[in-house]
Amino acid sequence: MYVGIDVGTSMVKAAAFDASGREIAVESRPVALDIRDGFVEQDMDEVYAAVVDVLAALTSGTAGPAGPAGVELAGLTGQGDGVWLVDAQGRPVRPAISWMDGRAHELLDEWMASGVFASVFRRTGSAMFPGCPGPVLGWLDRHEPKVLDGAATALYCKDMVFQRLTGVRATDVSDASMPFLDPRTRTYDDESLALLGLTHRRGLLAPVSDPVAVGETRGPGLPPGTRIANGPYDLPACALGAGVTRPGDGLLIIGTCLASLVATDTLDLEAGEPAGLYISTDRQGQWLRAMPAMVGTAALDWVLRTTGVRHAEVDALLDQAPPGANGVQVLPYFAPSGERAPFVEPRLRAELTGVSLETTKGDLVRATCEGIAFAARHCLEAAGLTGDLAVCGGGTRSPAWMRLFADVLGRPLRVVEGEVGARGAVLAAAERYGVELDAASWTRPTAVIEPDAGRAEFYTVAYAKHLAHLAEARRRGRGRGGG
Repeated sequence: MYVGIDVGTSMVKAAAFDASGREIAVESRPVALDIRDGFVEQDMDEVYAAVVDVLAALTSGTAGPAGPAGVELAGLTGQGDGVWLVDAQGRPVRPAISWMDGRAHELLDEWMASGVFASVFRRTGSAMFPGCPGPVLGWLDRHEPKVLDGAATALYCKDMVFQRLTGVRATDVSDASMPFLDPRTRTYDDESLALLGLTHRRGLLAPVSDPVAVGETRGPGLPPGTRIANGPYDLPACALGAGVTRPGDGLLIIGTCLASLVATDTLDLEAGEPAGLYISTDRQGQWLRAMPAMVGTAALDWVLRTTGVRHAEVDALLDQAPPGANGVQVLPYFAPSGERAPFVEPRLRAELTGVSLETTKGDLVRATCEGIAFAARHCLEAAGLTGDLAVCGGGTRSPAWMRLFADVLGRPLRVVEGEVGARGAVLAAAERYGVELDAASWTRPTAVIEPDAGRAEFYTVAYAKHLAHLAEARRRGRGRGGG
C-alpha cells in the first residue's frame, strides 16, 4: 500500500493506492480558515491533528478502509505559499498566515511602484502577491518583529507537517520557488532577499533539500518507521499525478484557486509581464510555468451561496442558460487579495454586468462559470500551452462545466479524477526511494471531453470581450490607487 497525503487549504486528505495506482481508499477532514478584514489564518495544531486523524483512519490495521496491507512508503504534499512560523521543535509560534491573506497588499504596492517587484521576478521567475512569503515576512518584520525573533523557521504548510512527523527541518525546490529561489542555481537568491529588506531574516528559511527530503515517521498517524518523502507542493504534485511532464503539455486545476501549469525545459526570466512563476521540479533543467490564479471554485461558491443555489443544481442551470448567459458577464476576481496570475493586481475586485430584472439564477451561474473559464484560457495562453491539456480538481465533478471549459478553451480535456495531488506525492516519493512504479498506469485519464466547434467559435469572440472588460477594470483599479 502506498499513501499520499494532501494538506489542502480547507480539506486534509490521505489516499491509499495499490502498486498499479488504483485508489483503494480516501479519508478526509475539513480544516477551518479564520477570515477577517483581509486577514486569512489557520490553526497549525488543528491542521496537524487532521493529518494524524486521516492517516490513523486510513491505516489502522485490518480495521482500516485500506485493508491489511502494510505501508510501503508515503508521500506528502500540500498548499503552497503563506508563512507557517514554528519554533525549533516545529511547534507554532503564531497562527499560520494563508496564501489567501491580503494584509501585505500595501507593502506589495510599494514594491511594485519602486521596481523591487519586477527586479525580484527577473531574478527568481516569481511574481509576488500579498499571500506569498516575501510580502508576508516583510509585513511581519514591520508589525510583529518579536514574533519573528522568537521563531526558528518560516515554513510552508507541508514542511510544518513533515517536521512534526519526522523531526526533519526542510523544504523542497518547488515550495522554495516562491519567491526566494534562483531557478538556475536551485539555491536561495541573496540579492532578492536584500531587495526585499529581508537579509537579516535569512536564517528563518528552511534548508532546501534537492531532491526532496526523506525521513521516517516517529509520531502518530502512520506506523513508526514508515518511509516518507516531503514534497513537491500541491501544484507540481498534481502535475506529476496527471502525467504532465512533456514540454508544452499543461494541467488545469479547478479548485479553490485556478492553477494553470505548463511543463517547459526553457527558462526565460526576461520575457512578458511579471506574473506567475517558474516552479523548479526534482528534474534538473525542467520547470513548470505556472499561472496560479486566485479565482477558482471559491468564486462560484460565493455566487451559489448568494443566490441560494445548491451545488447539485449547477449542471441543470448551465444547460438551461445559453452560451453568453443572456448578456450577463462576470469578472470573477472575488479574492480579498485581488489577482496574481496572469497579472498581479492586489486591488482588483469582481464585477457583474449586464444584469436586469429578467436575469435568472441560471444566467448568473453560467456567467460565473464562463468568467472562470475565460480566466483559465488567459492563464494557459500566458503559460505557453502548446500540447495536450489535462484537468483535475473539484470542478471536474460537474460534467456541464467541463463541457463549457472544453468549448471556451477550444481543445480536448484529459480528465484525471481522484486524489491527483496525493497520487503525485506518491510518485515523487517512489522516485526518491528508487521504487519502480508504472507512471503511465498511475496517471491514466478517466475521460476525454471534446469541444463543440460551434460553441468554441462563439467563445473565441466572447473571450475577446472578456479581455477588453478586464483591461478596463484594471485601468479603473489603478486609477483608485491600486497595484
